[in-house]
Amino acid sequence: MTDAGVRLTGPRVVTLAYDGLCTFEVGVAVEVFALPRPEMGRDWYRHAIASIEPGPLRAVGGLTVTVDGGLSLLNDADLIVIPGWRSIDAPVPETLVAALRKAHAKGARLVSLCSGVRVAAATGLLDGRRATTHWRYVETIRALHPAVTLMPNVLYVDEEDVLTAAGSAAGIDLCLHIIRKDYGAEAANSVARRLVVPPHRDGGQAQFIQAPVARTRESTRLSPLLDWMRERLPQDLSIETLARRAGMSPRTLQRRFHETTGLGPGEWVLRERLTRAKVLLETEPAAALEDIAAAIGLGSSATLRHHFRTRLGTTPNAYRRQFTLCRSA
Repeated sequence: MTDAGVRLTGPRVVTLAYDGLCTFEVGVAVEVFALPRPEMGRDWYRHAIASIEPGPLRAVGGLTVTVDGGLSLLNDADLIVIPGWRSIDAPVPETLVAALRKAHAKGARLVSLCSGVRVAAATGLLDGRRATTHWRYVETIRALHPAVTLMPNVLYVDEEDVLTAAGSAAGIDLCLHIIRKDYGAEAANSVARRLVVPPHRDGGQAQFIQAPVARTRESTRLSPLLDWMRERLPQDLSIETLARRAGMSPRTLQRRFHETTGLGPGEWVLRERLTRAKVLLETEPAAALEDIAAAIGLGSSATLRHHFRTRLGTTPNAYRRQFTLCRSA
């Protein structure tokens, strides 16, 4: 394989393709590992796409994918990228499992993006080890592969020979991490500049998880109280205050509240306050952290920072910078 007329000699990267392919994750692998980068020299990655089954291969969005070969390409692979799987609970073909295990035994690193962890886990190579995936798929993977220790709040996990990324965009973070390990920070920063993304993102995917929604069957019982609470986040929302408002004993309210939301009142209030804080950080770039903390009922910027670190794995300023970068890019 050549890059601007230069024969490359670096690690062989093979990205898997299949019918029902996740377009974004394949695009990430191609952009990072297959795009011509003559500034990186001859020792840059060599990339190929391998089909796991006979074509035609239709990708999400109506595209048809042309590949460089079949699973035999894995025999010489140094790095194998597994894009998001076609369905989180779809079975993984035994031929693919065998080919991945064989390639891994020969020294290839496996890299799963988003729901691609389903394939990586099916090989058994993650048993007793850490991994991540998109937060929507965590419980399904836990049920299908209980021997895997899932880390639901991080962007990626590096277990040296098996690496896993959370959501689709977290695949970019993981690929940049791989470049950083293979070629150093300067090379990773160069690729990040071309992609117009940060070379390293603070925090984890917990900051992007949607706030819990009341369960439909129970929601009508406490909906007026929940609306009342959302309108008064800066105020005292102790269990005693809420019980008086609902006309219940604190114990009854605790039970009804958990039946409705899956959370205790205190946890629900904290999550709502953090959700409101994220909105203000995204939309009010000049607002002081002290003012935001007061507006959502957390009292001080120190308390706001504490909960961002412990609950979201980042800081308010780091979270705000992500959206500042997006607006200026």
